[in-house]
Amino acid sequence: MTAPPGHRRLARSLARALPVSPAVVLMALFLAGPIGYCAYIAFTDLQLTGQAHESFVGFENFRTAFGDEDFINAVWLTLVFTFLSSIVGQNTLGLALAALMQRASKTVRTITGAVVVTAWVLPEVVAGFLLYAFFRRDGTLNAVLDFLHLPSQNWLYTLPILAVSFANVWRGTAFSMLVYSAALNEIPKEITEAAEVDGASGWRRMWHITLPMIRRSIGTNLMLNTLQTLSVFGLIWVMTRGGPGNRSQTLPLFMYEQAFQKSMIGYGTAVALLLLLVGSLFSLVYMRLLRTEV
Repeated sequence: MTAPPGHRRLARSLARALPVSPAVVLMALFLAGPIGYCAYIAFTDLQLTGQAHESFVGFENFRTAFGDEDFINAVWLTLVFTFLSSIVGQNTLGLALAALMQRASKTVRTITGAVVVTAWVLPEVVAGFLLYAFFRRDGTLNAVLDFLHLPSQNWLYTLPILAVSFANVWRGTAFSMLVYSAALNEIPKEITEAAEVDGASGWRRMWHITLPMIRRSIGTNLMLNTLQTLSVFGLIWVMTRGGPGNRSQTLPLFMYEQAFQKSMIGYGTAVALLLLLVGSLFSLVYMRLLRTEV
């Protein structure tokens, strides 16, 4: 007896879903589960010490956050840090390095790639100590400036958010360079050679040919870099610990301070959810851009 069409469709759907079911279970267990528990904690007054049981407080933690000047400052610094080090720094420098390496000799490409990738593979804490030694008052940067008879300063005190932004650019540019190198290699040489024969300058070829043809790679790189930069903690913690004062305290450091230094787990988790929301908004914007075909 032949099975009804509806049963056959159900059987085919189950057969297609079976290979991915272990991954779905693992994601539900290790991703959706913790996120759901954190969402619950964010609506409580849970503390690390001095409390027997937590109480449900509704949206009180979120109201406290939006009325907290330190939280607003952390949001602003997070956006500045992300814009300078990811959207502008890593993205632009990675594209520039990839474009220059297209025309460089094999030796130059090998040396440049090795130097840039080495900075990327270093552990975040190690990179933080290296950049701390570079920017400190008696560090490498000021030694070079003194040698050139140029004014020096305590960069980690006067311009802390710029210092940590530069550090993140130095460490993370390799990823953008690799993404753009792969994208540029996929552009047919006939197109760029034809534009060069027609008299198009390097900038015109870059603006009218190269960038439109790697548009999807740009969007993907921006999305991944932005999400990674939003969560940077160890690099800033090693270099400045969010200081002086709170002048380099981004949302991850503010969240850590509230949850683990002030023992307000509920409030800190609410800040973490707001950080997750910021990352989701960036992802939606980039996904919208990626959906549009060139």
